[in-house]
Amino acid sequence: MFGTLTHLCLDAVLLSAFLAGVRRTTGLTPKLSDVPNKDIRQILRSYLEFGEYVFDFAVVIFGRSSSFERRRD
Repeated sequence: MFGTLTHLCLDAVLLSAFLAGVRRTTGLTPKLSDVPNKDIRQILRSYLEFGEYVFDFAVVIFGRSSSFERRRD
């Protein structure tokens, strides 16, 4: 039970970080204005902001690693 919950939480974090990456590279983001309930809309906004934080954190960690290099193609 605990393993399944952990797996679902990790999947949710990865999905949020993926959406943050899509937003950063393309400008596309979920249209939260279509969500009728303002409380759910705020939860989704917080979820997406957490993905931005995770994405930024990963960029910093990867940037400090010798296993990654920054290339501008």
